[in-house]
Amino acid sequence: MDISFHLNGTPVSLKGISPTTTLLDWLRETRHLTGTKEGCNEGDCGACTVMITDDQGSRALNGCILFLPQINGKHVTTVEGLSAPDGTLHPAQTAMIDHHGSQCGFCTPGFVVSMACAHLNGATDHDTQLAGNLCRCTGYAPIIRAAQATTDAPVPDHLLFLALNTSAPQPTQTPTSEQSTLQPTSADALAAWYAAHPDATLVAGATDVGLWVTKQHRPLGPTVFLNHCTDLRGITETDDTISIGAMTSITDLETAIAPHHPSFAAMLLRYGSVQVRNAATIGGNIANGSPIGDGPPALIALGATLHLRHKDTRRSLPLEDFFIAYGKQDRAPGEFVEAITIPKQPDTLRCYKLSKRFDQDISAVCGCISITRQDDMITNARLAYGGMAGTPKRAAQAEAALIGNPFTEATMRAAMRAMTDDFQPLSDMRASAAYRLQTAQNMLLRYLHEANGVPTDLREVRA
Repeated sequence: MDISFHLNGTPVSLKGISPTTTLLDWLRETRHLTGTKEGCNEGDCGACTVMITDDQGSRALNGCILFLPQINGKHVTTVEGLSAPDGTLHPAQTAMIDHHGSQCGFCTPGFVVSMACAHLNGATDHDTQLAGNLCRCTGYAPIIRAAQATTDAPVPDHLLFLALNTSAPQPTQTPTSEQSTLQPTSADALAAWYAAHPDATLVAGATDVGLWVTKQHRPLGPTVFLNHCTDLRGITETDDTISIGAMTSITDLETAIAPHHPSFAAMLLRYGSVQVRNAATIGGNIANGSPIGDGPPALIALGATLHLRHKDTRRSLPLEDFFIAYGKQDRAPGEFVEAITIPKQPDTLRCYKLSKRFDQDISAVCGCISITRQDDMITNARLAYGGMAGTPKRAAQAEAALIGNPFTEATMRAAMRAMTDDFQPLSDMRASAAYRLQTAQNMLLRYLHEANGVPTDLREVRA
């Protein structure tokens, strides 16, 4: 495969590359830019953080699970490219020195790139921006102080120029049926090729598929990279619906959904890290069928409709019907997720994610609850859970125990008892079956207390 991009401001053209070569490996082994480190090699530690700039702006991504075709037509800035051409250090680099933010130094380049990208974007929520970078020896206090110290510093001219001049060589590939690797620029081109190659691997953000290569060493076979299908990206609103393209990143979804359903947006801020959210797509989060994906429970609770496409044929179904059994979804060979539609509605949604860490952790249980009332009587209820079964699943018996009854603790406890007929969860390394069931039940009480103005968030409750 042939690609072109800019690396630290210099044009690069590569011919005949392996499409599953990661940016991290190429930087270190071919270009000998070893500031970008390999730590976990699965997108968790942030040592490999790079800055990617294109028409969507500049964002931090994990180079270890970023395949080279995904940077086709983009600007790549590594830690070596943060300093000015005359050698002047970036404010983040200077601040890390001044505030003693580095000890062994292994994690430092990733921290500095994350800080520089946040600085370029004017982001000052430093705890969130740096949650995807792990330090084992310095501790976060001096690193956060360094990030704070960069806030008022001007953006270096060479990075500001990069942000304002995002043009780079764009892919001009014309699909042919003989190709085993494709990077289409439209959903139409994808649909035609994928129908002819139904066994191909679709790569969206690669936050999941990347690990198939780096950890499982799996050959992907025919592969299609979707990141240039701009018509599969973005969010549009009508008076009645919110339509989300499958290639919309979790970052963009969080921003767009916050005015409508802030609890959903708050839960998405705990989805991986900034680097992961910048890459991961909502279509991929759904299509992989994980029973512990955080997106589907919220979307199911909102009554979302899933839109699928095979060649020129489209069909729609309720999102909850897409998940048939563990590892099995209602998706035909050559068919792909095109979009998700949410009906506009009053905000009654609350999302509760239980995990051992607040940031960057997989849910033990993710519960999303939407209850509508009239005159304090429950008229409708949608309770969707992840981590409780082999698929994301609604608690139908608990819903039935709620509807038509008063919005009281007695009703909630009746629904909690009914939930034992909805789920028979498993025990694993994240949680026991008993813990999962009890905490899923308790989420109904939490919903009731929140609706009655009782603080329930441990970050807000004070002694």
